[in-house]
Amino acid sequence: MFAISLGDDGAELRPLEIWQAQEFLDHMDRARALIDPWIPFASFATDLDSARELLRRYAEKQAADTGRIYGIWLEGTLVGGVLFRIFDAESGNCEIGCWLEPAGGGRGLITRAARKLIDWAVYERGMHRVEWDASAANTASIAVAKRLGMTRDGVLRENYLYRGERHDSEIWSVLAREWRARKD
Repeated sequence: MFAISLGDDGAELRPLEIWQAQEFLDHMDRARALIDPWIPFASFATDLDSARELLRRYAEKQAADTGRIYGIWLEGTLVGGVLFRIFDAESGNCEIGCWLEPAGGGRGLITRAARKLIDWAVYERGMHRVEWDASAANTASIAVAKRLGMTRDGVLRENYLYRGERHDSEIWSVLAREWRARKD
């Protein structure tokens, strides 16, 4: 296994694997209240079997080169994560997603981890476009997209049905040439 440092505070980005299902479930239990208003991600891991299944699906996505999932550890505890929800190497487009439990908040962990994913997607894999899809009401997620230097492409009005209610989604993106220009 590998770990990528996210800074001087000891935070690390690591792959999330099936054998970590119990740790992942414990983390989801701590994160559920913060995540649940925006996305059903936490509801996919409510017991050990469903946590294992979610991680298995991402292992299959990684094997097929269509997605990946990573955890963020702070002081040895899993506190959040980032993922390639969609990864289409042929078209050069991917979508990053994220989640965090309260103990990880206010430290810039998601922004730092997302930068690592974008760097890898652009510099290692040659992706052309990286997207960020967030509920228009999720100001914390939108703030991350802004910190990453993404451009707001638009709003998809009432496109997302969640818990019987329609939500608007904001689509943000950064193109490879824009990402490279920030770094060079």
